[in-house]
Amino acid sequence: QVQLVESGGGLVQAGGSLRLSCAASGRTFSSYAMGWFRQAPGKEREFVGTISWSGGTTTYANSVKGRFTISRDNAKNTMYLQMNSLKPEDTAVYFCAAGRYGRYDYAYDYWGQGTQVTVSS
Repeated sequence: QVQLVESGGGLVQAGGSLRLSCAASGRTFSSYAMGWFRQAPGKEREFVGTISWSGGTTTYANSVKGRFTISRDNAKNTMYLQMNSLKPEDTAVYFCAAGRYGRYDYAYDYWGQGTQVTVSS
């Protein structure tokens, strides 16, 4: 069992940066691939990026590639999402998830409650 808690969301101007954190409890954090997803108002939840259990492999959605970076620190049971060059269309609730490496939400078994990111123009 893994419990996930996101933090670091907030309001930022377009072009700015934020770093989200996903803190995990449980002894098996390093066994899981981790992912970030987001959901904007009135839209389906969408894939943002994923990182392998070791941190050695990452995959990103085309919409964030080159602007967002996922990393993890297994010693701290924490995953990060560094978001740069933010755009108003990045506004959403961001969720972290633990499970298998992949783009689809059905690959993930555990989910956090989400943190709001709002980008003003």
